[in-house]
Order: sequence, then C-alpha cells, then structure tokens
Amino acid sequence: MRIKRLHINSHNHLHDLKFDFTYPKGHSKEGKPLEKICIIGQSATGKTSILELLLTQIKKLNQLQVLENKYIWKDFLPFDGEIEVDFGKYSCVWERDTITKGESKYGPMPASGGGTVAKLIQDKIRVIYLSADILSSDIINVFDQNPLNLINTLKDKKYSHIKSNLESYYNIFEFNKELNEELWFSILYKVLTYRQKFTQMASELINKGSIGDIKRLNKEYEKWAKVNENPLIQFANTFNPILNKLNLEVDLINTEYPIPIKSLTNDEIVPISKLSTGTKGLLLSMFPLFEIETSQSLILIDEPERSLFPDIQVELISNYQKIAPNAQLIIATHSPFIASSFEPEERFVLYFDKEGTVQVKNGISPIGDDPNDILNNDFNVDYYNEFGKNAYKEYLSLKQSINNEKDLNKKNLLLQSLVKLGDKYNF
Repeated sequence: MRIKRLHINSHNHLHDLKFDFTYPKGHSKEGKPLEKICIIGQSATGKTSILELLLTQIKKLNQLQVLENKYIWKDFLPFDGEIEVDFGKYSCVWERDTITKGESKYGPMPASGGGTVAKLIQDKIRVIYLSADILSSDIINVFDQNPLNLINTLKDKKYSHIKSNLESYYNIFEFNKELNEELWFSILYKVLTYRQKFTQMASELINKGSIGDIKRLNKEYEKWAKVNENPLIQFANTFNPILNKLNLEVDLINTEYPIPIKSLTNDEIVPISKLSTGTKGLLLSMFPLFEIETSQSLILIDEPERSLFPDIQVELISNYQKIAPNAQLIIATHSPFIASSFEPEERFVLYFDKEGTVQVKNGISPIGDDPNDILNNDFNVDYYNEFGKNAYKEYLSLKQSINNEKDLNKKNLLLQSLVKLGDKYNF
C-alpha cells in the first residue's frame, strides 16, 4: 500500500495543493509510487497537517464498508480533495463524493439501511505514525521498569489478548506522547516473554545447584539459549551502530530493564529516563518499527531530527530504510541534513507566495548535496547571519582594494588580510 497522489482542495489553511507522489517521466520506475517522500517548509506551512490528513484518510479507508455500489460514510466528515492509494493490483481513488476501486465506483450513503455490507478494502492496510511529540514521562516509565513488574501489570490489567503477532489486531499504529499502555505492551511482548522465561530458567538452575559450577552453568544456559533466542539480538545489530556514536549500546545480558542501554565509557547500565532527549526519541521510534511488520506499510514520521546531532541526522533516513525496507516513508522535516537523503523529485517544498498562500514545488538540489546548498536551493534560506554577511562584504572590499592598489607593499598587506579572512570564513 502506497500513496500515489494527493490533491487538497481545502483543508485548514491549505488550498489547491497538488502532490504527485510518483517517479517522474524518464525514471526507471516512471509512474510508480515514490518509496520515500520528504516534506519541507517553514513553520505554519502545514507539514504536520498533511501527515495527519494522510493518517486520517487511511483510517477512514480502513473502516469504510460498502453495500452494492454505495459506501457508508456515517460519522465521517468528507475530505475536500482527492487521494489515490496504490494496492499493487489496483488503485483506490477517493474524491469528495466518489470512491473508485479498480474499475468499480461507489457513491456515498449515510447508513446501510439493511442488506449485507462488506469492507471496501480487503487488502491489508497498515499505517505507522510517529509524532514529533513522542516522548512523555509515562511512556519512559514503562521502559524504566523491571520486566517482571510489567508482566505483573499485564496480568493485573487482563491484557490476555496481547500476542507476539501485533498485526493480528492492529492496523493503525499511532505513537505520540499519550501513553497507549496496551500498544506499548504489545510492542514489548516478545522482550517481556523472553525475560520471564529467562528468569524461570535462572531460578531452576539455582535450585539445581548449578550456580556454584560455572562450566555446568554455561552449558545449561547455552542449551537453553539455542531454543530461546534473545529477541533483542537483531535489534541490537541494527541499533548499536547508531548508539555507538553516543558511546552507548544495547546490553544483551542485563535483565533489569526491557531494553537495557549500556554506557561504553564506564560499562554501566543507563536507565532510559537518564538518556538524552534525542536518544530516547530514537529508541521510541526505531524499536516499534523493528517489531511491527512494515512490508507494504505507510510510515509517517514528523520531525525525526528532534534533539539529534547532525552526524546522526545525516544517516537517519538510511537507518529507517534498513529497518523498514519495503515501506513507503513520508517524512516532515526542518533539517537540511535529513532532506539531503532524498532525490529532488522526492522533496516537496511548501512555501508562502506573495499573497501568503501556501504553495508546493519540488526540490532542486541532488541527493547527497551539501546541506548548505539545500538550505539555499530548496529551503530558500540565506544561511549567513549579519556577521557573516559583513565579513563577506569586507572580503569583497579587500579584493577590490587589491586590484586598485599600486603600491606593492600595501598590496601585499591587503593580500595577507584577504587570505586571513578567507581562511577564517572559508570564502
């Protein structure tokens, strides 16, 4: 499932915006949905609104029922625009009053009025939305607890339906600062189950007296581990290269926390609550993507660069793609480091025209371009402040003075000043 096209006639402050999310003419994948999309633009241009609109419309599409040639729109506010979703074998186009699925057209009606209804979309719909406001003390508290305490919470609150197969009862995954306890327990289900089994195994070994015999202890553990693989191993292989830049790594031995993070500086476990804001955000966004089946899903991420140093931002999109290689990724960002990971046709630049109306255009800079060039070409930002501008004016003035100076000694002094200023600012 991928978005091919979005036309907003009117939504909040956005009017007559057209997005073609397909590869352009001449591309080897011409006409097919883009695999990744970057929406950039200054504050208040509507980046988050567009992500939330896509989320809302796909939610509705997932719930819509049909009766003969009608779709039931009870409790649904109409969307003033058009959206096209590609399901591989067919496309579904939803206009204000008409839905076209393949060759079939459906008009609206307020209620079924009797008769056998069916879901409009039988294919799997899966959307993962990662809000910019993904952090909260309640969510962090879940990751700061001992796994056994969380298992007891599962029992006390009777979350007996939670299974390792998340997709059996979830289609739409929304991650924001509001604690959806059931969802987070579902994400952590495999880890918690493993921790419970590990604790039981350790207790049995103690009762057998194996704790006093290291060789016997290792042999028993290795035998158990062959049929009880730590579910964090694969996640650690993916996440540790990122954490290592922060002198951290996922610890596969510690059982104090659901996802233990260890400092490489002093070899001590760091509670999740003590990690930096950016590191917490990375963990809370990447671990769910690792646990959820993302094949043919739509992943919406708002401002993934929050509180992250540029060296992490530069590789962030590549890391998301490694975790979810077969998903369509739609990112809203203010970061030129993030935007540099996208082709110009994958960048959609929102901007205000002279009348103050939001418009959209494609990017210019090639993928991997210098972030300063992207700031200039795509973000339309003059990234020199008044100090840099004054220095450049001085640099140009020195060049002019050198050209006009006839005295060789004065000319050399001016040249020395020019070189010094040029080296300082890399002019």
